Amino acid sequence: MRNKRTVIAVVIPSYKVKDFILGVIERIGPEVSQIYVVDDCCPVRSGDFVREHCTDPRVRIEYHSQNQGVGGAVMTGYTAAIANGADVIVKIDGDGQMDPALLPYFVLPIIEGWADYTKGNRFYDLTHIGRMPTARLIGNAGLSLMTKVSTGYWNVFDPTNGYTAINAQVASHLPLDKISKRYFFETDMLFRLNTLRAVVVDIPMDAFYADEESNLKISQVLFEFSGKHANNLVKRIFYNYFLRDMTAATFELVIGLLMFLFGLGFGISHWISAISSKIPTPLGTVMLAALPVLIGLQLMLGFLNYDVANTPSRPIGRVLPRTLDGHLAVIDVTETADTTDSSNHPSSS
Repeated sequence: MRNKRTVIAVVIPSYKVKDFILGVIERIGPEVSQIYVVDDCCPVRSGDFVREHCTDPRVRIEYHSQNQGVGGAVMTGYTAAIANGADVIVKIDGDGQMDPALLPYFVLPIIEGWADYTKGNRFYDLTHIGRMPTARLIGNAGLSLMTKVSTGYWNVFDPTNGYTAINAQVASHLPLDKISKRYFFETDMLFRLNTLRAVVVDIPMDAFYADEESNLKISQVLFEFSGKHANNLVKRIFYNYFLRDMTAATFELVIGLLMFLFGLGFGISHWISAISSKIPTPLGTVMLAALPVLIGLQLMLGFLNYDVANTPSRPIGRVLPRTLDGHLAVIDVTETADTTDSSNHPSSS
């Protein structure tokens, strides 16, 4: 392990990016060992275009017989990279909006062992936010808030940013066949990573907006995403606070929710009764409705505070064994012990 070269792979979903993809590949540095271009049943046959015009020996073309969406293309690239021994897998769009020169910044936290997954954040530098179209700016802010709630990663922003890198060992434990294949996949990835307790880190970056046309219309998907966020929120709470573990926060949530619903229902029923009978509600009845609501809100705020503090902070990439065809890979314990001193700073060359 001491002298093992870190194998970095890049996955590029390819759909209607024929005019940009060769330029993206040319800008990928020598630190990358493998490049997977996934032709997602592209109508302009961008995969064939790359095969015919690209001479980079690192490039491998994967084809989909049916369009699976950007998420499906990324999952195909992940699967191929894991099978070919990649250590870190970077996803870059083929439309030229993402600068391949930033790739080392995304990979370094994973190689050094203080992150399992990194993603771009275009909101970090306030001087560059003005370059982003207003619709994207507002839409991303709304989606970011929903993502924090549903995924449990309260420390990340810009969830639709597709510039990402992942520890291949962590990726090998993800249910790749269950992750959303369309535009919700970046957010669904965060939800799945949270179930593994993986550490996610934002990487500051700028984006380029030129002649390319985005296929993601935030105004069209905001309503659809709301339902999926709600579904993931329920599943995350069940997995983390009832199935995997039960803490004081579990009881805060249950008792707080029950008290809030009781107080709300009790108060509404007596309010309707008072209106229909035109008899003022006694002060004691008002207090009996108000107190459970207030106490319930306080308990639920306590749960929220715990959930924010419970954001994963200990990387699992170094202790999570890689899976091979559904089976755990065998590790040489003596070799691992011999290289303990240098494991915190593996070579990235």
